[in-house]
Amino acid sequence: MTWCYILLAIPAAYQLLVIVAAIRFLRHRHPASGASVDWPAVSILKPSAQGELPPAAALRTHLDQDYPGTVELLSSTDDPLPVANRKVGKLMRLAGQAHYATWILNDADIEVPRDYVRTVIRTLMEPGVGLVTCLYRAHGDSTPSRFEALGIATDFMPSVLVARLIGIREFGLGATLAFRRGDLDRSGGLAVVADYIADDYQLAKGITHLGLRAELAPTVVQTHVHGNWRQVWQHQVRWARTIRCSRTVGFAGLPLAQAGVWLLAAVLMGADMRLAGALLGLRWLSAWVGGVMVLDCPVARRRWWLTPAWDVFAFAVWVAGWTGRSAVWRDQRITLDNHGRIVESVTR
Repeated sequence: MTWCYILLAIPAAYQLLVIVAAIRFLRHRHPASGASVDWPAVSILKPSAQGELPPAAALRTHLDQDYPGTVELLSSTDDPLPVANRKVGKLMRLAGQAHYATWILNDADIEVPRDYVRTVIRTLMEPGVGLVTCLYRAHGDSTPSRFEALGIATDFMPSVLVARLIGIREFGLGATLAFRRGDLDRSGGLAVVADYIADDYQLAKGITHLGLRAELAPTVVQTHVHGNWRQVWQHQVRWARTIRCSRTVGFAGLPLAQAGVWLLAAVLMGADMRLAGALLGLRWLSAWVGGVMVLDCPVARRRWWLTPAWDVFAFAVWVAGWTGRSAVWRDQRITLDNHGRIVESVTR
């Protein structure tokens, strides 16, 4: 019977951490900023697919901002500079056009609330903060992509909250990276991250190694995921191999968060169903608190009960994450070295 407690106690403890971290995020409030605040002018850099501008809905949300200072929005259909990570190559072109010293970078399809710039910059202005990032929810346009959106809301984003709770600060998400250009230059600039697939993580790592900290803004943005089951699998395996190369120790511990896997194992091994039921309840509660209360994700609101199935899928992805260093990224097949650098890229 002791093995049952051990088997279920660790994933149960993780689900409790998710709940605590989510509640802490919901209670987080910034001090009110008075009229005397000197709001900096901001350049928003939004790289897009080659030959295309970002979606109109994403552009509209960035242009309609309640921000007291000046904001410029930069995107381009120009070819990227010739570096391994084409997204960084596009950013390097946009960087040469930016007029202001405070930057916000985010992915092409990111849609934001009207107070986004104000909230992000207010967080960046806190003492000791060198980089600000944001949680995000995803909208899917098919059954497989909605399943992936469920995983983002109830697994990946909660893991970010837990990392923050236990003191891991060198993280950044492509949904938002806000920083001062001077800090980026001191960390080596965009060129330093141009060969890495996880450019967002590497950029945040460089700035936090200056003695500054990365912080989560108390706002949530939205992205879009697409594809059939094969494409969702490829997307998730790319993420898994990226994380494995960037943070191998953290990647090795990911199954501890996958309560559904431990539930399945416990049931197959004849565990006390009351213990299994308690873990299932915690998993569902953490999915609701993180996916619905924090992210306000419609997919999580409707399908929170499927989170154990996501955990089993995520475990299969985790296993695949150990089995190679290649991945599919948009129209390319890339190969990574052990540090997450792109060493080969072939157009499919």
